[in-house]
Amino acid sequence: MGLTSNPTIFQKALTSPAYKKQLDELKSKKISVIEAYEKLVFKDILDAAKCFDGVYKTSNGEDGYVSIEVSPQYAYDTLKTIEEAKRTFTVLDRPNIMIKIPATKEGIPAIKEVIASGINVNATLIFSVEQYEKTANAYIEGLQKRASEGRDLSNIHSVASVFISRVDTDIDKGLDAKGNTALRGLAAVANAKVIYAKFKEIFYSERFEKLKKKGANMQRPLWASTSSKDPAYSKVKYVEELIGSETVNTMPEETVKTFLQSGNIKVVVEENLEDAKKIIKSLNEEGINIDLVCKKLQAEGVKKFVESFELLLDSISKNIL
Repeated sequence: MGLTSNPTIFQKALTSPAYKKQLDELKSKKISVIEAYEKLVFKDILDAAKCFDGVYKTSNGEDGYVSIEVSPQYAYDTLKTIEEAKRTFTVLDRPNIMIKIPATKEGIPAIKEVIASGINVNATLIFSVEQYEKTANAYIEGLQKRASEGRDLSNIHSVASVFISRVDTDIDKGLDAKGNTALRGLAAVANAKVIYAKFKEIFYSERFEKLKKKGANMQRPLWASTSSKDPAYSKVKYVEELIGSETVNTMPEETVKTFLQSGNIKVVVEENLEDAKKIIKSLNEEGINIDLVCKKLQAEGVKKFVESFELLLDSISKNIL
């Protein structure tokens, strides 16, 4: 149990009258837009972290995390991402904070360095098996670097946020254009199952076992973007079909309510792996390369977060200047 945030969530939330008093106070202080943004966002994150403090303690640090994203404007800047991740974690100064870093080409070395410095990381905007594997290896390399310096590994936690529904949304469009309905709604879960198999391969290996003996924690797969976008699909499709041990699923409130009312709890993420591989092969035969789709989706994800961040700053600016 925990909470995640991103620029899009904050940008939408700021339209709520709940922020009026804070915005009025910030206006009177005549501070910059970025300073105002941090005061608003950091307060929310700290309040949430305090709310989940009990979960964090009773789970021995396994759960109860609140994630905050490094500015998406730095998604392609390794050094700035490292700098901002360290600064944000220091300012917030709570053990149940996770810093979100996108798993871009430039974000991967940042993940390694930030983990090595002892900061919890939520590696985000992962779509493909390749992106996931690079993320997992960056986490392990960060732990190895820290271990080589004789520093504690036991208090570092991380998740790898794999985005699900957007894969089906994009690929279904391609399938519709080709007149192939048989593979609709199958790509995202198949892709996630292959990623989960890669997780088991990496974190149950002899390589990670050595770190585990030194106190290291696994980097759990986190299924993100799990609300169904297609009304033809079950509202809990991307929850029910990806239940597995050592996984996390982030759900919006509506999806949580639906699952609590009618969801089927059964561990299934490791079932039918060969079928999942066949689905990906069939997509390739249809001319749909899931790896290329995932690269495009990651770039689009960064762009959307940047746009939301800029809209958020613009909204704050209109309220305080």
